[in-house]
Amino acid sequence: MLASPDQFFDIEIKVGTIVKANTFVAAKKPAYQLLIDFGDIGLKKSSAQITDLYTPESLVGKQVLAVVNFPPKQIANFLSEVLVLGLTNASGEVILISPDCEVENGLRLS
Repeated sequence: MLASPDQFFDIEIKVGTIVKANTFVAAKKPAYQLLIDFGDIGLKKSSAQITDLYTPESLVGKQVLAVVNFPPKQIANFLSEVLVLGLTNASGEVILISPDCEVENGLRLS
């Protein structure tokens, strides 16, 4: 299925800084609960299955890209508000997508 540029730009992808990361013990698959600062839209929560390459301590302060206009999703006892973006390598590990230098939280991918 081909997507149009208008469809792509309907998806809001913004940068935010992870301010808190905890192990998500109630998740069926290993995951972290993240709290991310998106500047203009505030703090948002996300559940992310990124435990292979990251520890909670290594995530705090890291800037990531996330879809911020999908509907929230209930995952166990946690409401995930944004979808953190990553790439899956050949081993099935997720590598987070980040800017290569620090930018202002809330900037939109363009």
